[in-house]
Order: sequence, then C-alpha cells, then structure tokens
Amino acid sequence: MEGAVQNDIPGIDADCGGGMACATCHVYVKEDWFNKLPKKEDGEDDMLDMAFEPKTNSRLSCQIIVSDEIDGLEVNIPSKQA
Repeated sequence: MEGAVQNDIPGIDADCGGGMACATCHVYVKEDWFNKLPKKEDGEDDMLDMAFEPKTNSRLSCQIIVSDEIDGLEVNIPSKQA
C-alpha cells in the first residue's frame, strides 16, 4: 500500500493511511501468490466484508509487508477502484 501511494498508483487510495479502517487499499491477490502471504490478522476479514466485491483472494494491501519472499507479487484492484 505504501509503495502504491508513494508512486501514485491509481486505485489504491489508502484513505486511512494503513490503519485498516477504510478498505480503500483492497486488492485481489493472484491465486498462485495468495498462500505465500502471511495469514490475515484479526480485523482484516471484518474490514474486507465492507469492501467492494470481496472475494476469497481479497486482501488489504496495507497489511501486506513487502519482502524478498513475495518479490513479483501480482494483485489487481476491484473495478470500482479503477
């Protein structure tokens, strides 16, 4: 989320600044990457329930910590965020 905001990537607004309080950084993680991410922390599922068109591969990008293990991670944004 921070990388998207710092690089003016459209569709990831992050209105709450990463506080997991708005779901404006909602992304769909490509299926082959989803299980490589750390498990969701408490509250992320609750916030995703309020996101636009959540799916089983939905995550809040503010909760994804960039690391070498996920180099090449691919995500898409919901159509409403485009």
